Order: sequence, then C-alpha cells, then structure tokens
Amino acid sequence: MNDQRSTRKEIRQQVRLLRQQLTLEQQQQATLKLVTQLVKHPKIIKAQHIALYLANDGELDTQAFIHWCWQQNKHVYLPVIHPFSKGQLLFLKYNQNTVMTNNKYGIKEPKLNITQLCLLSQLDVLLTPLVAFDQKGNRLGMGGGFYDRTLASWYKHKNKKQPTLYPIGLAHDCQQLASIPSESWDIPLPEIITPTKCYRF
Repeated sequence: MNDQRSTRKEIRQQVRLLRQQLTLEQQQQATLKLVTQLVKHPKIIKAQHIALYLANDGELDTQAFIHWCWQQNKHVYLPVIHPFSKGQLLFLKYNQNTVMTNNKYGIKEPKLNITQLCLLSQLDVLLTPLVAFDQKGNRLGMGGGFYDRTLASWYKHKNKKQPTLYPIGLAHDCQQLASIPSESWDIPLPEIITPTKCYRF
C-alpha cells in the first residue's frame, strides 16, 4: 500500500477491510491482550472517569475492559451524538442498567439523559476508536470528524500545566501504516495502544 499516494478514503476502505477480516478468535485474543495492557497503564489505574466506545465495524472490543472498570468502581462513559450541535459528541454514564438506543449510524449509544452527562473537563481518560494510525501519532477516523472536534480544545491547551484529560487511541496492529496524509484539523494523539504494543508520541 503506497500510503502517501493513497487518498484518505482509500486508506479507510483498505484498513477497515483488514480489520473486518480478522477472525472471531483473532478478535478475542486481541481483546484479552488489550485488557492486559490497559489494566496496568498508570493513567488508567489513577483514572476515575473513563470514556470509551462500543466496538463496531471490526474495532477492538472494549466490553471486557468495561467490566473490569465496573469491578474497580470506575465510572464509564460512552459517546452520544449531540442532538443540536452538528458533529459534536456528548459523553454519558454507562452501566449495566443504561437504556441504549441506535444512533443514525446504527451504533448503540446511551439514550440521552442530561443527568448522566459528563463534561470533557471531568474525564480522566478518553479511549478513542480509529481506522488507521502512523508513526507520528496521526489518527485517521471514520471521516465524521467527531473526535477531532472533541479533542480540539484539549490539543490547544495540552501543554499547559493542568490538562486533566488524557486521550489514548485503540487499534488492531494491522491498522498501523508508515504515514497518513493529514489535514489541518486532524488531532494527533499522545499515545496509541494495540494488542501487542504501546506507542507514545
């Protein structure tokens, strides 16, 4: 795959296909290895408020890690597409009793309940999905720009003394490329974790 000449759309299609072709056994092994890494991560150990996603389209499954968080009495939040602000995400508390609904992309999310809302500034760790990433920490998402918009404020202030939020990308090993053509609005991540490695940028 010639990363430089491939368009972002082509990269998305190619890497999503690689991800979708992973067998059930490969996915289960990847999940176990991911959880092993996450539960030892210093930021995760210290975190009380963790936002993540429910796997879709061959993404790394987070369900086992969610159960570990609940066992550790950590608060878990899932992204919800903002009903009024286009392209924005809200994060709502998620537990075994959360009422779920399908969003416009067919992805499960908590039913909007403002009492369960967690502000971005209150989150300790945000685990983001991605389609592809490169050696500089560039992240290529599904193309909606939701996480780039969500992380824009964090990125602007990340070198200041007290940025409480720490974003980490989660990906299968097959999602790493040599380089990704980036755009001005793309927010690079400080860390990306795969089942076998932890990349810090």
